[in-house]
Amino acid sequence: MGPFIQPGRTNVEIRLLPKQGERGVTLLEMMVVMTIILILLAIAIPNYSASINRAREDNLRQNLRTLNDSIVQYTLDKHKAPTSLQDLKQAGYIRTIPDDITGREDTWVPDEDDSIMSLEQTDPGIFGVHSGSSRVASDGTVYSEW
Repeated sequence: MGPFIQPGRTNVEIRLLPKQGERGVTLLEMMVVMTIILILLAIAIPNYSASINRAREDNLRQNLRTLNDSIVQYTLDKHKAPTSLQDLKQAGYIRTIPDDITGREDTWVPDEDDSIMSLEQTDPGIFGVHSGSSRVASDGTVYSEW
């Protein structure tokens, strides 16, 4: 039998608060702590999600800048535009083809054109690249428009 139920007694004593001098945590105290934790989580989780999304978008911007700068540099150095992102990798302008915001490297969409970027260029190729994602960014634009 529990400490509050004694044989021969007809009434059962249930206590929510400890008697003076007793140690322990009451149900009420635990509920208050749990409520505070839940409130803090309700504030922290959306902020965390927004931070992760902002970091992914910043990473996409940096990857686009790197790839587009590498395409221009390749075109000026080789006097022809690359025909694919693999050309940049094979020529050493980039170590690896970075992942698009979709999480895959094969979703980049090259901007192909017949225009010539330098006087010595003989063949057309890609002059830029953008994301293949159709998702909407935090600023309201579509990633594929970046």
